[in-house]
Amino acid sequence: MTRTLALEVLTPAATLLDVPDVEWVHMRLADGTALTIYPLHAPLLAETVTAPLRYADESGEHTFDVEAGILQVDENTVTIFTSGRPDAAHLDGPATPSTERRFERLAQELQARLQAEPESLLERVGDERRQ
Repeated sequence: MTRTLALEVLTPAATLLDVPDVEWVHMRLADGTALTIYPLHAPLLAETVTAPLRYADESGEHTFDVEAGILQVDENTVTIFTSGRPDAAHLDGPATPSTERRFERLAQELQARLQAEPESLLERVGDERRQ
């Protein structure tokens, strides 16, 4: 049984990080949750945000700053596809382009739902106000 993971952080042009024996990987996802991946994790595909990536190997715990990207977990390999490493100010600064894109998607989805069912949504709001 496998007790470690392989961790890769890739850009279209280069490999930023390649660690063959990782005990766990921790990162933040675009939906705001934090995720820790251990060996034998189920396959997963998710969007990540610009944030520090944490992982542990036999020499201890490490942090690696990475831009928003796509996380793939498959057969004890954790791969993050990204555009690169962020500037330090970008980690604690205002909303990232990924956050802005996510907000736009959510706003468009809400607008589409309102247009599709305006009466039923307005009725629900009216019922909630009366209670």
